[in-house]
Amino acid sequence: MSDTGDAGRSEGGRGGLRDGIRGAAQGQAPVPLSVLDLVTVGAGSTAREALRTSVEIARLAESRGYHRHWVAEHHSMPGVASSSPAVILAHLAAHTSRIRLGSGGVMLPNHAPLAVAEQFGTLEALAPGRIDLGLGRAPGTDPRTAAALRGAGRLDEAADEFPRSLSELIRFLDDDFPDGHPYARVHAVPGPVQGPAGRPPIWLLGSSGFSARLAGELGLPFAYAHHFSAAGTLPALDLYRQSFRPSAVLDAPYAVIGVAALAADTAAEARAEVLTGALSMLRLRSGRPGLIPTPQEAAAYPYSPLEREFVEARLVDIVHGTPDEVRGGLDDLVERTGADELMLTANAHGGPVRLRSYGLIADAYGLPVEAPEGR
Repeated sequence: MSDTGDAGRSEGGRGGLRDGIRGAAQGQAPVPLSVLDLVTVGAGSTAREALRTSVEIARLAESRGYHRHWVAEHHSMPGVASSSPAVILAHLAAHTSRIRLGSGGVMLPNHAPLAVAEQFGTLEALAPGRIDLGLGRAPGTDPRTAAALRGAGRLDEAADEFPRSLSELIRFLDDDFPDGHPYARVHAVPGPVQGPAGRPPIWLLGSSGFSARLAGELGLPFAYAHHFSAAGTLPALDLYRQSFRPSAVLDAPYAVIGVAALAADTAAEARAEVLTGALSMLRLRSGRPGLIPTPQEAAAYPYSPLEREFVEARLVDIVHGTPDEVRGGLDDLVERTGADELMLTANAHGGPVRLRSYGLIADAYGLPVEAPEGR
């Protein structure tokens, strides 16, 4: 089979996938709003507390009309607790009932396609019609950790084989390898071999043109990481739209952008909170990853001129301020990019701060208020 030609072939073949992609804007929001949860761990906190906060955010998002809640795969980073998206998603599924849940994303080169098919087939069986499978081709970590995950000899090979691995993954999800194929009698379970089964729609994620073009050529939905590569947003979205070919999944492009956004009662408070995430990124880029610092630590840090320049550049790309200021910034971003959906990530030290931010943004847009179901 073709490396890429088959990848979008049967993406809508089991029905319902198209309905699971496009969301509906709520309240006065210009587009659907969603959550990208990095499961951040602040200084003085623990992974247990971070995961508990993720449940609280998912339940708030569900009750306030956010469309989906995604978690991302990261490794060897003390400040995040999301090394196993499938495990976290199973936990979130047990504590929610309606909101879509997904990976933003699974880094496919780190995994065998069959393993991913079985993990997400299991999630689909646990939460039918609510699971998204977002895939990336980056390692989600540093080269040494990637070597530990994949094996040192597979680093370049794994990334280069992404289209083939994607096609293989979809074949496993659909259980339709052709006769004579080495995997024709290999079945992902849970899956179609056990009877009629739904399966999650596949998204391609990226921060460059590679996945943008591939998603367009295959007629798949595309999610761009504006929150850490804002300069490339417009070129990537343009490439996706220009490359798009209608498929069984989509008859027109559907682009989500991940946006760093945080609302607080005052602009000064919001700046103090987002500075914690900016300092954390500075340390990560300098080879000194750690827990997300407190606002006090971030304010007192002795920034060099180059470090201050880096941090201020990060803050420019974070939509932060009062709820009305954040609403204005998000509206402007939609107008500039034509994004079909915004996926908001609040990278700050404290779980309560992130939780409150999502509530304030929902209030600013007049999103519905529904009592979360008891669990």
